[in-house]
Amino acid sequence: MATVRVERAFKSFVREDGAEMRVLDGVTFEARDNGITCLLGPSGCGKSTLLNAIAGLEKLDAGKIEFQVSSLNFVGTEVFSNPHLKPETRNLKLGYVFQDPRLLNWKRVEGNLTFAFRGMSVPRDEWKPRLEKYLGLVGLAEFRRQYPLFLSGGMRQRVGLARALAIEPEVLLMDEPFSKLDQLTARKLRRDTLNICARLNQTALLVTHDVEEAAYMGDRIVIFSARPARIVEVLDNPLPTSARDPDEAEFIGFKKTLLNIVLKLIGQEDA
Repeated sequence: MATVRVERAFKSFVREDGAEMRVLDGVTFEARDNGITCLLGPSGCGKSTLLNAIAGLEKLDAGKIEFQVSSLNFVGTEVFSNPHLKPETRNLKLGYVFQDPRLLNWKRVEGNLTFAFRGMSVPRDEWKPRLEKYLGLVGLAEFRRQYPLFLSGGMRQRVGLARALAIEPEVLLMDEPFSKLDQLTARKLRRDTLNICARLNQTALLVTHDVEEAAYMGDRIVIFSARPARIVEVLDNPLPTSARDPDEAEFIGFKKTLLNIVLKLIGQEDA
């Protein structure tokens, strides 16, 4: 669907004492078409800030974010070099799955999706088939009339995923969507999300500080340093989606490779 290229991204914030705090320090990488790119790094290093810049919710101080898109929604290929356009002025569609589902609790599950349809000007005759398709994909078809407060945490996160996918985005952005779930629920939702993205040929970026999650979810893993964030290494996952079994030796070996890079990085910072 799309590739995303971040080129020499810089971002700073002003602290309460007036001092400048640099968060992103010349970050450059590419997220490939039809795969999940994991942004792996320590908490607070600037991963979510970068994801928000890609979404157009934050403005970079310097640098460029490009989306190269070739899909049924476009004639040929278009390049977007200004990601800070307001969503209503963009042709590009971005889906966003947050840490918290951020659902409208006074609307039923299907109402949360149709609210997104209105915001993205999805034709009304497409609402019903999209509701059936995407609620079915996340296993919530029978809960379409339920209110979010009556759902479990994992089910609410599934609604958030369905809402992001149902607008049929060129790029799906996920900011640690499994971090607040219990271990068993998170493990199942990771597997389901990985399979859904593979089935839809979805281009996605996933922010995480969990090494095992990155090894499991990422087709490409971009490793960040501590703040201010720089790219330490970019690795392609040697295991296809179907072969990523957390209990198998090949997966454990790749996870150890990632972990050693992160531990070495932590040691260098401590020194």
